[in-house]
Amino acid sequence: MKNIMVTGGAGFIGSNFVVYMLNTYPEYNIICYDKMTYAGNMANLLEVSDDPRFKFVKGDICDGPTVSQTIEQHSIDTIVNFAAETHVDRSILDPDAFLRTNFNGTYVLLEAARQHNLERYHQISTDEVYGDVEEGYSSVEGDRLVPRSPYAASKTSADLMVNAYFVTYGLPITITRGGNNIGPYQYPEKVIPLFTTNAMDGQPLPLYGDGLQKREYQYVLDHVTGIDVVLHKGKVGETYNVGVGGDEELTNLRMVEILLDELGASRDLIRHVADRPGHDRRYSMNVDKLKALGWQPTHTNEEAIRKTVRWYADNEWWWRKVKDQDDYKTYYKMQYAKRLQETA
Repeated sequence: MKNIMVTGGAGFIGSNFVVYMLNTYPEYNIICYDKMTYAGNMANLLEVSDDPRFKFVKGDICDGPTVSQTIEQHSIDTIVNFAAETHVDRSILDPDAFLRTNFNGTYVLLEAARQHNLERYHQISTDEVYGDVEEGYSSVEGDRLVPRSPYAASKTSADLMVNAYFVTYGLPITITRGGNNIGPYQYPEKVIPLFTTNAMDGQPLPLYGDGLQKREYQYVLDHVTGIDVVLHKGKVGETYNVGVGGDEELTNLRMVEILLDELGASRDLIRHVADRPGHDRRYSMNVDKLKALGWQPTHTNEEAIRKTVRWYADNEWWWRKVKDQDDYKTYYKMQYAKRLQETA
């Protein structure tokens, strides 16, 4: 492993991975391949933009010729695929885009990896493929996959195709399934940056339903180090959960309370609004398989939330530009205007 193509590398988790890998492995070259949708942001990569080991290629993972050209031009030996449409609410509004990128795009990358005999293809997946998890249980990698949103279904389909390429063609693959990642450079449609930035401006926080849905809030660098461990120590053909672990999940309402406490803001900003259709009540993952490789998470849910809130509080230069864009304003109005009006 020397020349790594990181698809979706200008997005939230991808950019954190790119920076981490360049800072950790001086012998590695990173080629960031990104379509630059609304969620891609070159400001996420300012720290490494002048590093000679870093290259950027603008491209769509559904574009087979450009993918192959990039592999050949940069002597790629490994693909780590972060490229995806990721926001569940957007998948409800426009499922077609999720199927196209998350499934068809994965297929194009797998074909390219097979044709070019790459050393490894690594797929970034999600805990949402497991669906709603009953109380007292944490999902393990061999569990039945029961996706309940278009987003989760598209990621599940991609996981199954990745495994099929391992079984059918012997392609050396690995998969990691992350929890609810939070941290620097997350697009503010997602709940922590959305609520933090709204609270900083004294705007209401639209909390879905009763707010008692349970989630693991994983700091992004814990996810990134888990991927690193799987790339270097994981068994080819295997899937690994990367989460907080244990009985660590929080209700969304408790998450908001921690967030407001860190900002010193009033809980009066909370607005319980109409819930998302098909909203899963609980996610929880068992991470013993990854821990057996020597990995450990370093942040609890609360530590991850507070650290993330502080980053947004200290980096208005980044998120104000994003929230000023027409795409963000249009989406926010479409998603929340009616819900908030109904609670006024």
